[in-house]
Amino acid sequence: MTRPSAPIAPWRPGMPGGDNLPSGPTGQPTAARGDGSGPQAQTPTVTIGSYPDYPSAQRAVDYLADNRFPVEHTAIVGTDLTLVETVLGRLTTARAALLGAGTGAWFGLFIGLLFGIFTAGNWLAVILVGLVIGAIWGAVFGAVAHAMSGGQRDFTSASSLRAGQYAVIVDAQLADQARQLLNRMHLTPTGATAR
Repeated sequence: MTRPSAPIAPWRPGMPGGDNLPSGPTGQPTAARGDGSGPQAQTPTVTIGSYPDYPSAQRAVDYLADNRFPVEHTAIVGTDLTLVETVLGRLTTARAALLGAGTGAWFGLFIGLLFGIFTAGNWLAVILVGLVIGAIWGAVFGAVAHAMSGGQRDFTSASSLRAGQYAVIVDAQLADQARQLLNRMHLTPTGATAR
C-alpha cells in the first residue's frame, strides 16, 4: 500500500540546505535576494572620454594603469559599429580548387603526422601520402562546392568589424579620479558623457 506524498515546497532564501548548493562554472552561487527581483544590477558606469580610434582609447587606459588607477573598473566600448567586407578577388572554379587543395593539404598533413607517430616503418612516406591525398580531396571538394553555388558568390572576401568611436567607461564612483588623471595626460578626448 502506498501513501500519498506531501507536496514539496520549492527552496527559498533562508531555508535549510542553502549552504549546500553545488558550485557552478562561475564558482559558488550567491543566495538570491528575498524580494524576488533577481540578481543585483550592474554597477553604474560613466563615460570619461570618447576617442576616434582604438589606440587612443588604449593609451588612455594604459595611462590610468601607469598611475595606479584600478583599471579593472574600466572598459573600452566600441560604438557606431560597421561590418566591412573587403573583396579580395574573383573566385573561379580553378581558384576554388586551389584554395580547397591548400586546406585539404593541411588536414592531410595532420592526419599523416597522426598516423606517422604510430608507424614502425617509413613515417615520412606516411606523412607525404596523407598530405597528397588531403590536397587532392580538398581540391575536389573545393571545385564541386564552387560549381554547386551556381555563380551566386564568385568572389573571396574578408569581413571585419569596425567602430566609429571608442568610449572609455569607468564605474561611477571612480569617474572623478579617472577624469583628474586623464586631465594630466595630453590626449584630449572628444567628449565625456554620462552613461
